[in-house]
Amino acid sequence: MSIAAPVSWQIYEPKLWTVLRRGYSLDALRHDAIAGLTVAIVALPLAMALAIASGTTPEKGLHTAIIAGFLISFLGGSRVQIGGPTAAFIPVVFTVIEKFGYGGLILCTLLAGFMLIAAGVLRIGTLLKYIPKPVVTGFTAGIAVSIFASQVKDLLGLRMGAVPAEFFPRWQAYFQHLPDLTPAALVLSIASVVVIVGVRRLRPNWPGFLIAVVLGTLVCTLLTLPAETIGSRFGGIPAALPHFAIPHIPFERTVELFPSSFTIAFLAGVESLLSAVVADGMIGGRHRSNAELIAQGVANVGSALFGGLPATGAIARTATNVRSGGTTPIAGILHALFLLVFMLALAPLMRYVPLATLAAVLLIVAWNMAEIESFRHLMRGPIGDRVVLILTFVLTAVFDLTVAIEVGLVLAAFLFMHRMSEVVAMQSNISLVNEDADGTDSPDGAEPTQRAQLPEGVEAFQISGPLFFAVANRLDDVLNQFPAPPRLFILRMRLVPLIDTSGVTALQQFLERCERHGTRVILSGLREQPLQILTQMGVKPDGRQLRFSPDFAHSLELARADSATA
Repeated sequence: MSIAAPVSWQIYEPKLWTVLRRGYSLDALRHDAIAGLTVAIVALPLAMALAIASGTTPEKGLHTAIIAGFLISFLGGSRVQIGGPTAAFIPVVFTVIEKFGYGGLILCTLLAGFMLIAAGVLRIGTLLKYIPKPVVTGFTAGIAVSIFASQVKDLLGLRMGAVPAEFFPRWQAYFQHLPDLTPAALVLSIASVVVIVGVRRLRPNWPGFLIAVVLGTLVCTLLTLPAETIGSRFGGIPAALPHFAIPHIPFERTVELFPSSFTIAFLAGVESLLSAVVADGMIGGRHRSNAELIAQGVANVGSALFGGLPATGAIARTATNVRSGGTTPIAGILHALFLLVFMLALAPLMRYVPLATLAAVLLIVAWNMAEIESFRHLMRGPIGDRVVLILTFVLTAVFDLTVAIEVGLVLAAFLFMHRMSEVVAMQSNISLVNEDADGTDSPDGAEPTQRAQLPEGVEAFQISGPLFFAVANRLDDVLNQFPAPPRLFILRMRLVPLIDTSGVTALQQFLERCERHGTRVILSGLREQPLQILTQMGVKPDGRQLRFSPDFAHSLELARADSATA
């Protein structure tokens, strides 16, 4: 028992504590400070834009980035995760504020925070990775459409009152007020988009969002353009520290707010863990998913108690942190402190920022969230996955994000059960990935062991059972079992009767990782359904890096020939 206890609690230990225990150098501090400053520059305009799009004031976005960003880095399970407000929350936050007021949002965020803490304590973090790819892509693309729809007023400078939360009434209101658009705001929006896209292409390391905001503010101020600004709509940003203040919270409406709270918790959990996975791939690390969920929960509770918005790990800001040299959670903590300094020092100037420019920033964010290529790729998958993808997308964009998540997950579960009912008779009680000890493609295991026949530098593994969304991620662990990557890898798939889009995505990631390590791959014994889906989704042999083989014996011949020419 004394040995198991530390291992049990280690999954909850923040990465910051691990880093400090192992030693932290001045050189690491220098790199983290540069990365933290860079991320703060990127996060400054984003935090304000996200808050305005959510139906609240810009300083609440800054307070969220400061409070939640600090707590996520201080307690999180990722070395380089950057937290704060993200675009994924815009539709649900806007709807909650319109229906229940800002006090309702505070209650929602508190409930979501407690849900995330409970999920981390109960070790549910390892289960969130099993959410099917079509569901994630569908509601992400739907959120992108919702963000675009929420920004039309400021993009065009429409002179109208509050924007309706519902999809169809919102567009009806836009068309009714289209004759009242402000040409200056439209020009600022287009120019800001051009600047952001241009900077990304010509100088990708420069902060395109901030450059567009600064230029837009200068042009709007110097030319006295009749475009709405932060000051004209909100009266500016107070140059004061975030303070502990709780508005009236409608506890009597907890039951009504529970679905929205679940949606916020679900989005925060999924997006933070997706961001952590992306960060792991960039730095070659491994995050602690349950510690990350607890940190996200504490951060959301802290943000709510200081009058902020829901928060989660931000993929774009996390990637910026890594590319800027951040290596430890200190970078995320410094990012929050730099943001606090910026807010206190620049608050008097932020009142001149035009809303059209901030809307252009969110337009680019929405475009990036849409994941158009991923959407197209999944549309080449099986019909069931396509139905889940399209239905989740339409429900998210047109109706309600909570309903979209629930329907998408339930439909994916039914689809999974239907597929499994067709497969159980073929294969049962076999692990997903087994080391190929018996070395045989024969289901009765009659052939003698063939591992000894493998040439030097060649490894063979066998997948047994369907390669679908709930097990596809385990492919990533195969290469980790070797001290050095093999020269050639035979992946035996005769016992794989079915593969779905998540399985194809995992296999593609596995193949890309092999290519980075200089490992060529042979897929052996592909059945009809996996071969058809792989072909549909563009996984085809190129004759060298990836080859298909009808059986293991033929794969051995290819391996020997490859060794002879190596």
